[in-house]
Amino acid sequence: MNYTLHQLKVFLTIVESESISKAAQLLFLSQPAVSIQLKNLQEQFDIPLTELVGRRIFITDFGREIAAAAASILSEVERINHKTLAYQGKLAGKIKISVVSTGKYVIPYFLSGFLKQHSGLDIQVDVTNRQKVLGNLEKNEIDLALVSVLPDVLPVERLVLMPQLLYLFGKAGIACNVQQKKGSFDWKNNPLIFREKGSGTRYLMEKYLVEHKVDYFQKLELSSNEAVKQAVLAGIGYSVLPHVSLKYELNAGDLEIIPLPDFPIISEWQLIWLRGRKMMPATEALIDYLRSNAPAIVQEHFNWLPRLS
Repeated sequence: MNYTLHQLKVFLTIVESESISKAAQLLFLSQPAVSIQLKNLQEQFDIPLTELVGRRIFITDFGREIAAAAASILSEVERINHKTLAYQGKLAGKIKISVVSTGKYVIPYFLSGFLKQHSGLDIQVDVTNRQKVLGNLEKNEIDLALVSVLPDVLPVERLVLMPQLLYLFGKAGIACNVQQKKGSFDWKNNPLIFREKGSGTRYLMEKYLVEHKVDYFQKLELSSNEAVKQAVLAGIGYSVLPHVSLKYELNAGDLEIIPLPDFPIISEWQLIWLRGRKMMPATEALIDYLRSNAPAIVQEHFNWLPRLS
């Protein structure tokens, strides 16, 4: 057997993504390069690892056993690399972070400086909705989570990174026409676009509507900020989203904020972790770094956001 670690990694990625094209995207390789690595690995075995039905690839039972072994081998190799760095006095290890979907506009700026200081670290970031983020945290499958709304019952420690400001916005050129008078909005007759249930943005939007006893017209429910923005740009309706996710659309003049006296809705971007969880040194180092550097990071990268008076 002469298979390589690279072949095992490629095969494992194919199994996890169930697609050669998706594996190529994840590995930053071309599809032919991934196919060649799969072919070279298959030549080491007399039993098929995969089956091609139509244009779809299926993993055989034998292939799944090889994938499980590959995952174990690659994990051990990773541990060896981390131990080598640790003996050299360098911070090493893996940090797993789950991030609510809007957090993708925030989290890279808080990680980049830390990663430049510690090149031996691996940080795995999973961007998903709030419900899954909190589920991952509760099951202790991750080290940290980035949220804008704290869990109701889960005991957590937290580190506030920056404010989050949510505004009502609409397509440029029509937003000003929906106001019957300055500082008002006809919630009942102007359609609203919502994020999906379980979203932190949805939670804050609905909380505002309930607290202000707003009789509103819900037009559409979508599963991502990007989809909501596209629906607003198409003139379908209006929505409430974090300002941090609208930088380019607002600068381009495609969207505009509808100024209302009770806005912005204010929450906080917070890094949270399970209370009492034993932290690995790498995770502790990241938390310490952010405690010291978060204000400077906000000043450097988010000074374009509206200032709170």
